[in-house]
Amino acid sequence: MKVGLIMGSDSDFPVMKKAIAIFKEFGVEYEVLLASAHREFVSTAEERGISAFVVGAGMAAHLPGVVASYTTLPVIGVPLESGSLQGMDALLAIVQMPSGIPVATVAINGAKNGALLAVQIGAASDAALAKKYKAYRENMANEVMEKNQKLQETIKSL
Repeated sequence: MKVGLIMGSDSDFPVMKKAIAIFKEFGVEYEVLLASAHREFVSTAEERGISAFVVGAGMAAHLPGVVASYTTLPVIGVPLESGSLQGMDALLAIVQMPSGIPVATVAINGAKNGALLAVQIGAASDAALAKKYKAYRENMANEVMEKNQKLQETIKSL
């Protein structure tokens, strides 16, 4: 699997690099681009093997929708916290795409979940990636169980 990661500005990188960390953890290839050259990047994506996009945008957050208008590949919008509305404007702009041009939307600054959603999409047709994703989820559950055990031991010692 290969994912295109697009940002509206280099100031988005501190949040969006969380997506890169997930891609690296799962061995997912990725390409990163700032928005200025997005038309060519998106329109030739399938030729380069890209199967989904994770797109971060703040303020008016039109970028995920614009990307979706140039491709039939899945687009996952990551609203970024910015401006006086702290990302709520971006969230609403991304989630309110017109019928026929869907953009999946994750939480404000949710680049990690955006990347995980891209991994899930890829895992639907890649057994090796699906196995890695299942192991990741099982590991998360085990970590919670371990934390609960430690909490229970702490409570008993009170």
